[in-house]
Amino acid sequence: MTQGTAGRRAAPTSDKAVQARTGKTWPEWLAVLDAADARDMTHQQIVAYLGQHYPEVSAWWQQSVTVAYEQHTGRRELHQAAEGYQVSVGRTYGAGVDTLFNAWQDPDLRAQWLPEAQFTVSRATPGKSIRMVWGDGTRVEVNLYARGAGKGQMTVQQSRLPGAEAAAQARAGWTAALERLRGLVEG
Repeated sequence: MTQGTAGRRAAPTSDKAVQARTGKTWPEWLAVLDAADARDMTHQQIVAYLGQHYPEVSAWWQQSVTVAYEQHTGRRELHQAAEGYQVSVGRTYGAGVDTLFNAWQDPDLRAQWLPEAQFTVSRATPGKSIRMVWGDGTRVEVNLYARGAGKGQMTVQQSRLPGAEAAAQARAGWTAALERLRGLVEG
């Protein structure tokens, strides 16, 4: 897709992937929305327009096209969401989901890869997910996926971050933490 006003790629999904799912490439979606005067529409109005004129496109893709358009036109920054900014970082490990879940549950082990973390767990499903409120009030969601014998994937998404700088710092922090975890669970 073309560059947004901030000089960043407006959507991480390739033209080929978006076309396979929606029937149009990013440049085609930009042209459709420009022709509809979407620059003067709210987020909800753009989604409603897409729903009315392109009902074959799933609600998820209607949202994705809208967000990408807003990023392209400079109305939304990279990682910006309705309730602040969010980032997601994931890694696949040579360790199963139970080991990865335990890395969150065991305070001594957690202190080795995520020192000084303060959070309150709101929901945890062993071997699958953990939802928590971070000490600064942001939300953190951890999802675990089995990826074969002795392998697991962990994704960490932090949301409600106050700005682009906080999002960049969070991404760097999670990237470093997940690499520290690799050293512990893969030996």
